[in-house]
Amino acid sequence: MGDNKFRIAIIGGGLAGATLANALFRIPYLDAHVYESSATFSERGAAVGLSANAQQALEMIIVPSSKELLERAGAVPMNSSRAVLGSGPEAGTIIIDLAGHGDPGVVVHRAALLRELLAPLPPDLLHANKKLNSLVQEEDGLYQVRFEDGTVERFDAVIGADGIFGSVRSFVLGDAAAAAAAEHGPSPAGFWDCRVLVPFDKAKATLGEQYFDVHRQYGWVGDGAFIMHDILDAGTTVQCVVSAVEKDAPRDRKRPLTLESLTKSLRTWLDGPIAKGVIDVSFSLVLDQADPQGYSQWEHKSTPTYANGRVCIIGDAAHATSPWQGAGAGQAFEDALILGFLLGNDHVKRRADIEAAFKAFDVVRRPRCQQVIDSSRGTGAIMCGQNPDVGLDPARVRAAFAGRWSFIFSLDLDEYRQDALKKMREFLGQ
Repeated sequence: MGDNKFRIAIIGGGLAGATLANALFRIPYLDAHVYESSATFSERGAAVGLSANAQQALEMIIVPSSKELLERAGAVPMNSSRAVLGSGPEAGTIIIDLAGHGDPGVVVHRAALLRELLAPLPPDLLHANKKLNSLVQEEDGLYQVRFEDGTVERFDAVIGADGIFGSVRSFVLGDAAAAAAAEHGPSPAGFWDCRVLVPFDKAKATLGEQYFDVHRQYGWVGDGAFIMHDILDAGTTVQCVVSAVEKDAPRDRKRPLTLESLTKSLRTWLDGPIAKGVIDVSFSLVLDQADPQGYSQWEHKSTPTYANGRVCIIGDAAHATSPWQGAGAGQAFEDALILGFLLGNDHVKRRADIEAAFKAFDVVRRPRCQQVIDSSRGTGAIMCGQNPDVGLDPARVRAAFAGRWSFIFSLDLDEYRQDALKKMREFLGQ
C-alpha cells in the first residue's frame, strides 16, 4: 500500500468507469486508476437519456456541479414527450403527451458526456491502450493485473467497468460463469436498433417543422417496430432511431440495413396515415449514412453476484440492459454513488472493509438492476406491439405505460446509501 493508500484499478473508461473515478479520486486514502483498452477514451452510440433521478445521482457525485457538467456536454431538457401509434387500426392516435412536467429528464450525446466526466480527473490516473490480459489473486492477497502490452500492476481491489463482454465479470462469477455461461452470459434481448445523428436544420427540413416547435421527444409505437427522435448537443443535433423485433440474432450482432430490409420490418405500418411522413423520412435519414447497420440489443438476463472478494463489477459489466426505459446510464451512476459512499467517509480502514463494501454493493444493487433489465425488455415488447395482453389498443397501451417508470424514478438515494452502509456494517459484524 504505497503512501498508506489502497490501490484500486477501475478496468474500463466508459461512462460507468469515469463516473466511478469521479466518486473515488477525492477520497484521500484511495489511489484509484482507470484503465481503458482502446487507444483513446471514447463512447460508442449516439444519445443517452438521464431521468431526474439519474441526474440527482450524478449531482451527488460530481464536484462542484453536475448541472454545469451537463450544460457543457450540451444536454437538452426534455420538457415534452409524445408517443403516437404508428400502425394498426388506430394509427395516428396520441398515446402519451407530456408537456411542461416538472423535473424533466435530459438527453445528451454519450461522447460529450464522457468528455466532461473525464475532464475533472487528474491525467496521471487515466491510462489508455491498456487491455486486460489476466487477473489473479496472489498469496499476499493483492490482485495482479496483467495487460496485453506486458505491463503488470498490483492492487488492493479491482472494479470491472469493462462493458457487457468484459473480462472482469468472468473472474467475479468464477465457477458459476464456467458452469452456466449460457445462463449468465450476455444474450440477445430480442430487438435491434439503428441510430443516426443529423444536424437539427436537416432533421427539421426532412421530418417537418411540426415536430420541432418545442424540444420534444417523439416516439411511434407499432407492430414489430418503434421509431423515435430526440434533440441533443444544445439543440443542434437530432438523434433518429429505428428499432424492431429481432427473431434471429446475427452472430456478429449487426445486420446491414437496406430499404428492402427496413420496409420488411415495418411492412404492417406502410398503409397507415403516418407512413409517408415519418416512416419514409426516417428511412431516408437512416440510409443516408455510410454502411448503415442495425445493432442487436443484448443484456444480462441473470447474474448470481456482482462481487467476489475485493473484485466487483459495475455498469454494463454487471447489468447490461436494453435501452427501452432509458435507465442504463442512470444505473451506472447509482453504482458509482453507492460504491463511492461505501468506500468513502472513512468507512474503509482495512482490506476487509473493501470486501464488505463490495458485498453490500451486491446486496443492494443486484435486485434493482435486475428489475430494470426485466422491465426494460417488457417495455420493448409493449412499444413494438408484442405484448399479447396489450397489443396496439390505445387504452391498453396507456394503462401498460402508466407507472411503469415509477420504481426507477422514486428511489430515495439518501436512504438507499444508508441501506447499503447498514449492510456493509452487518458484514463487518458491527
